[in-house]
Amino acid sequence: MTTSIHNDSRRRFAMGGLALAAAAAALPLGAAAQAYPTKPITIVVPFAAGGTTDILARVIGQALGKELGQSVIVDNRAGAGGNIGAALAAKAPADGYTLLMGTVGTHAINQSLYKKLPFDPVKDFAPLTRVAMVPNLLVANPTKPYKNVKELIAYAQANPRKVNFGSSGSGSSIHLSGELFNSLAKVDMVHVPYRGSSPAVTDLLGGQIDIMFDNMPSAIQHVRSGKLRPLAVTTAKRSAELPDVPTVAEAGVPGYEATSWFGMFAPAATPAPIVARLNGALVKVLGDAEVKKKLSEQGAEAHAEKPEQFAEFIRSESAKWSKVVKDSGASAD
Repeated sequence: MTTSIHNDSRRRFAMGGLALAAAAAALPLGAAAQAYPTKPITIVVPFAAGGTTDILARVIGQALGKELGQSVIVDNRAGAGGNIGAALAAKAPADGYTLLMGTVGTHAINQSLYKKLPFDPVKDFAPLTRVAMVPNLLVANPTKPYKNVKELIAYAQANPRKVNFGSSGSGSSIHLSGELFNSLAKVDMVHVPYRGSSPAVTDLLGGQIDIMFDNMPSAIQHVRSGKLRPLAVTTAKRSAELPDVPTVAEAGVPGYEATSWFGMFAPAATPAPIVARLNGALVKVLGDAEVKKKLSEQGAEAHAEKPEQFAEFIRSESAKWSKVVKDSGASAD
């Protein structure tokens, strides 16, 4: 009888322990989400420092840190058209402390351009919000003989594969903007990929490459200083920051249009309350007049939305750029 009572007591104790363990396991998630954030947050930028992705991440990160009451650190992990940094962020703990500043390249282009990605742009990420829409700017080294788009086309047609264009990496919108130009203008310019926009712009300034379809934030300062010659913007409408610069379409390539976008992501398993907290904070930051002004000065337009709206936008962009990749024959492998 004593043995039976002891066994029964042990069973009840064990069951009680399991219940307590389950309750304890459930508590951290809710408590962590409620208290979030309690330590610094890292934004992984999958391109080199000084490029547009980096510039935007630092403007938004600074404001986000103030809104959340924690410091925000930008971690540049460049390479493979953004794939290295994106893969790193995808595999980070899903606790809201590692985010990714993704781009049209990492989340809408690369899956069509690369035969195998080290991450899944849909399954491995929780979209938080788009943060900015950015025109690409067709710029040339001022020493080159072409002063506008028509002269560039004429020169490129007379000198096949003698004009090269730099990009922030294979699969970036900067790369695909050039491939789309090749296709529609019926020219054969050579793509030169870099590990980010900044090193490509450095070589463009130095004359090692001829032209570039750069994101406006990383090129506009050099246009304003006269170090780069603007030929056209890639969007359907002219930019308010450079109103005298024509669109590629009106400058001689009808039907041409390409826009870059940037968005914030968290690893896929990030708890819903933390996703909601981050989305709310980002929407507030992107609605701030000072932040909008800073982005506008760089040629970027602030944009905020709900996670599900961002996810739907990514689906439409993936379909659009998949066709561009197929039609242009572009490949990163």
